[in-house]
Amino acid sequence: MRYIPHTDADRAFMLDAIGVASVDELFATVPASLQLRRALEVPSELGEADLLEHMQELADRNRVGSRTPTFLGAGVYRHYVPSAISQLLLRGELYTAYTPYQPEISQGTLQIMFEFQTMISELLGMAVVNASLYDGSTAMAEAALMGLRLAKKKAPVVVVSQALHPEYRAVTRLYVESGGAQVAEVPYTATGVTDLAAAETALAAGASALIVGYPTFFGTLDDVARARQLCDVHGAILIVVFQEALSFGLLTPPGDLGADIVAGEGQSLGVAQSFGGPHLGLFAVREEHLRQMPGRIAGETVDSRGDRGFVLTMATREQHIRREKATSNICTNQGLMATAATMYMTLLGPDGLARVARACHLRARQLEAAVTALDGYDRWFDAPTFHELVIRTPRPAQAIVDALAARGVAAGVALGQYDPALDHALLLTATELTTAADIDALVAGLAAAAR
Repeated sequence: MRYIPHTDADRAFMLDAIGVASVDELFATVPASLQLRRALEVPSELGEADLLEHMQELADRNRVGSRTPTFLGAGVYRHYVPSAISQLLLRGELYTAYTPYQPEISQGTLQIMFEFQTMISELLGMAVVNASLYDGSTAMAEAALMGLRLAKKKAPVVVVSQALHPEYRAVTRLYVESGGAQVAEVPYTATGVTDLAAAETALAAGASALIVGYPTFFGTLDDVARARQLCDVHGAILIVVFQEALSFGLLTPPGDLGADIVAGEGQSLGVAQSFGGPHLGLFAVREEHLRQMPGRIAGETVDSRGDRGFVLTMATREQHIRREKATSNICTNQGLMATAATMYMTLLGPDGLARVARACHLRARQLEAAVTALDGYDRWFDAPTFHELVIRTPRPAQAIVDALAARGVAAGVALGQYDPALDHALLLTATELTTAADIDALVAGLAAAAR
């Protein structure tokens, strides 16, 4: 997009039209002490060719993830995305379609939503799935708000595990507390899983819902079945949150373990990392909780001639009904990302998803063995994990990350930025794209950084 500035004549014409002598008069209500009386300290203008050259120089500073040994994760994962997906998404009817208010002209969009819901339902082991949300963090916030609605006679308190993603927790706290309810955080144990004894104490005090991780932020696996038992005893809603949807190609689905609500991030299902977004929020519930679910549902029906067709079966967000009656005023659907995920799951199928998940787990075990063989590096938590693990480092983890960045290796996430107690904790991730050469480069860098 080209920027074409107004001429002096343009500005004079507009000022005359609104009856103002100068641009400064438009800011007369701003106190003089707050007005900048000098030129902005920005570079001078460039011609178009020079500007494009400058932007290319800036772009060349980036390191391309596909060309860099990377062990980053924490909710954004590098998986192989089949080329067919990016090509199919270029079709205009897919990337321009947004809200199918008129089903008679939106059959393709509605069918994609329906198939998406069906596949996610099978993946998570849940009866009902909505047509997607923003991302994992807002999906968790929506789950917390829904848990409060379902437990009407309980205290307006949501118990949240500190083993969950810190950013997910922050978003959830913002929405829950803005609505007048409370978040009660419970710690994780020395093995990196939710302290269910502490959670039980909070539930016994009358909390409405419990949120656990499966997998957690640390890659560990909370005991969802035990959490289900605690919620049954205390009449609370059980919410399971995840960051890595591909883990359910290997793990028992959370619905099979008794979750009332499952929420998390679907980026790993065919959505590129793209500098951190856009992402895809997944949200599923038991059938009896359907009416309190945020968002909307695409359903299958037949038309007047008996032919198969699709409609919005339920739409309880504020754009469709009165705001005060809506189950959510913050959700929207990520239609294009949900379409990409539907294509990905279709192309791989159940067996393909399982193979990718097993490959991720195998690479992580190889990564663990190589790193923990180094002097000064060992597992921080000893609980089982899927494809992420936390490593104890001999120096502050951020210093390790910085040292390896200079060597062209993205060496995971330093956890001290979230909790000073984890200053020597490094979160490493391996996926099916992690190679033996990548692991060798990491190990060499870690060995050098330890000295």
